[in-house]
Amino acid sequence: MERRELTCIECPTGCAVTVTVDGDMVVDVEGFGCGRGRDYAVTEVERPERLITTTVPTEGLRLRMAPVRTSRPIPRARREDAMREIRKARIRWPARVGDVVISDLLGLGVDVIVTREVV
Repeated sequence: MERRELTCIECPTGCAVTVTVDGDMVVDVEGFGCGRGRDYAVTEVERPERLITTTVPTEGLRLRMAPVRTSRPIPRARREDAMREIRKARIRWPARVGDVVISDLLGLGVDVIVTREVV
């Protein structure tokens, strides 16, 4: 068994969490201050995910680059594939916060959405 030290990022407290791992499975979590910390630690070890936040070029609009993000975290191992797809996108219409730029990114059931009004 292996022990891993993590800093929980689910809230501002930043608890130091110790995770005991057997293979790829968590068998024990210590040091979390709330249930979210335990869930974070298990997810981070067994199936790590990341929210992607980036920008997409616009065409014919005042704002040259539009901030976007994934609607939910995606598997960490798919980040590079996701960024390759996002780099292909262009926004050519006035967009509102939450408008979808890419639907179902990589078949993951996650959209890429606008995070600032784009005109």
